[in-house]
Amino acid sequence: MRYLTSGESHGPQLTTIIEGLPAGMPLEAEDINEDLARRQKGYGRGRRMQIEKDRASIVGGVRHGYTLGSPLGLVVENKDWTHWTKVMGIEPLSPGEEDEVKRKISRPRPGHADLVGGMKYGHRDLRNVLERSSARETTVRVAAGSVAKKLLNLLGIEVVGHVLEIGGIKAENVKYDSINDLKERSEESPVRCLDNEAADKMMNLIDEAKQNGDSIGGVVEVIVEGMPQGVGSYVHYDRKLDAKLARAIMSINAFKGVEFGLGFEMARKPGSEVHDEILWSEEKGYYRRTNRLGGFEGGMTTGMPIHIKGVMKPIPTLYKPLQSVDIDTKEPFKASIERSDSCAVPAASVVAEAVVAWELAEAIADQFNSDQFEKLQRDVENLRNESKEF
Repeated sequence: MRYLTSGESHGPQLTTIIEGLPAGMPLEAEDINEDLARRQKGYGRGRRMQIEKDRASIVGGVRHGYTLGSPLGLVVENKDWTHWTKVMGIEPLSPGEEDEVKRKISRPRPGHADLVGGMKYGHRDLRNVLERSSARETTVRVAAGSVAKKLLNLLGIEVVGHVLEIGGIKAENVKYDSINDLKERSEESPVRCLDNEAADKMMNLIDEAKQNGDSIGGVVEVIVEGMPQGVGSYVHYDRKLDAKLARAIMSINAFKGVEFGLGFEMARKPGSEVHDEILWSEEKGYYRRTNRLGGFEGGMTTGMPIHIKGVMKPIPTLYKPLQSVDIDTKEPFKASIERSDSCAVPAASVVAEAVVAWELAEAIADQFNSDQFEKLQRDVENLRNESKEF
């Protein structure tokens, strides 16, 4: 499985084409639109969320509610495009129009792709960089991830994200009864945090950052239950599934760190307090007494829940901008201001769900017969049964 995305933040639409889905998998647009709506929620989001009501249109690869096995085409229109038709239009501008409508940007924002991207591609107008490097692109990554989540769900695999920390405020009480309980409670929270006391403090801190023209980051966690044992590989470095998941998390805009299980805490503990003892029962087969390694050994799934955390830095677009340098005059200036969020960590947890789901679905499709969905279901179930009998 693979997908590509296309489109700019203020362009007419965002597009993705997904290749490799099995034929015969039930899929409707609402399966995708639910997650697109979740991505737009969350305390700390900016004004654009009041403009855009993201909905995906399936434009290929599905007939009468079932995938065909051919590439799946998804389109999400940018409602804000009506205000940017001249600035971001496809057609060339006349000489008289250039200064009037291009809204040229020559002052790069610290922490964003503006300056380095302009240097790499030779853009003297940094809008050509920021329009694509914007987190708006994650809209169609969530759409692709929603398709992957649908596939996983039909195979008995659930993927749920939540927020552990915002601006240094950590959730302490994050106990939950089941993966469904985790999902329901995170959805009820404006910051997707299970600890209500911490959530209130997080929202207050977000308000404070907004008033100060600043931004704050945090930590999200994705938990996966139902993955069969042995997906991934220890044989080659580029087939290790935890490595692929780490890359996926780090590919999300503004993410700067990733952990599995105990993560960096392992550096401060002896091996006896890190590794998970192996047990066996007729009902479960092989399982682990603990899950400190977060569901992976040797780049392969152990059958235990997957726990992966991602660190998101504060968004670099600030309403009290930091100093920068104008690339045309080389004079110091305050960086350009683009519309932005004071905190996007709750929304980022939805994006993290999507990228994790995609990597897991891709790994399963690569490892098993994935031309037909019924055969894929059968093969995954056979692996579960064989693991118990090993």
